[in-house]
Amino acid sequence: MAEEDDSQKTEDPSGRKLDRARARGSVAKSQEIANWGVLTAGGLAMIFAAPWAMTKLYKTFVPFVESPAQMAADRNSLQALIGDIGLSMLLALWPVFLLLILAAVAVHVLQNGLIWATEKFDFDLGRLSPLGGLKRLFSTRTLIEFVKGVAKITVVGAAAFVMALPLLNGAELFPAMGIGAIVGKLDTVVFRTVAGALMALTVLAGLDFSYQRYAFTRQMRMTKHEVKDEHKQTEGDPMIKGRIRKLRVERARQRMMAAVPKSTVVVTNPTHYAVALQYEMDKMEASRLVAKGLDHLALRIRALAEENDVPIVENPPLARALYASVELEEEIPVEHYKAVAEVIGYVMKLKGKLN
Repeated sequence: MAEEDDSQKTEDPSGRKLDRARARGSVAKSQEIANWGVLTAGGLAMIFAAPWAMTKLYKTFVPFVESPAQMAADRNSLQALIGDIGLSMLLALWPVFLLLILAAVAVHVLQNGLIWATEKFDFDLGRLSPLGGLKRLFSTRTLIEFVKGVAKITVVGAAAFVMALPLLNGAELFPAMGIGAIVGKLDTVVFRTVAGALMALTVLAGLDFSYQRYAFTRQMRMTKHEVKDEHKQTEGDPMIKGRIRKLRVERARQRMMAAVPKSTVVVTNPTHYAVALQYEMDKMEASRLVAKGLDHLALRIRALAEENDVPIVENPPLARALYASVELEEEIPVEHYKAVAEVIGYVMKLKGKLN
């Protein structure tokens, strides 16, 4: 059933679904990128902070090697010594630890930005289920992660070994060297080991980042039905929207038809176009279009005008021009003032309002 559902997920994830997943803390992220960032920070720390840290550690531990017999062995002295060693190590290594913490945070932020997902803090009893744990343990994702882990250890280990191997020749001579020479030799070995591991991890991190993006996008794909449902939720049901639009048009038409009996004149084509104009000499600067219609609606406007003794004037050019250029409840434009004024003047003469 799951395979059938996955096969039906052919549509790319919508922005709304990705936003909901992000709110839950579900994003594409690569742990290899995090490992790469921490290792890079460690490499930088080794280059810039390690010499200073090694000098402080050298000063701390050199008495253990050069003059161990002179060190007091009573309880109080040992406690003080352990405290001094711990403080010295903390002072020597805190810049390295701080850099590693900042790097771990930075690589996660750079992948997906800041994410605050409160659902991650919710207690879920399902996570304690032995059956659920077994399913996760033997899932395809777990198998892929296991293979990736083995491959990563093999590749990174091989790269680090190849880089450090030339410097390990003569390691049997270390006991005869001074502590300064040993520290310098080990510093070089560590540097080359980290460099080799970092080069290998860079390639692995890039590949894993691309795979995680691909896998996450594939996981978030949607079926055509899900896309349709989400469209309804965001844009509204097309059928309901159609009904609402139809009701609005009908109500606007009813208001328009109710304005015809109050109009001053109806200009017609004579049958294809009908435009109802209203003009009140003391209240309006220009005539206003209160109704207009084409074909059967034009016939209804004409019939309603006849029923209410509204004058009807046939002027095809003016009727077509007003229908095309003027919307409901708008005043007529300046270019039609003269033609409309002639029609209104003619109607008023008929009603005896002008001499």
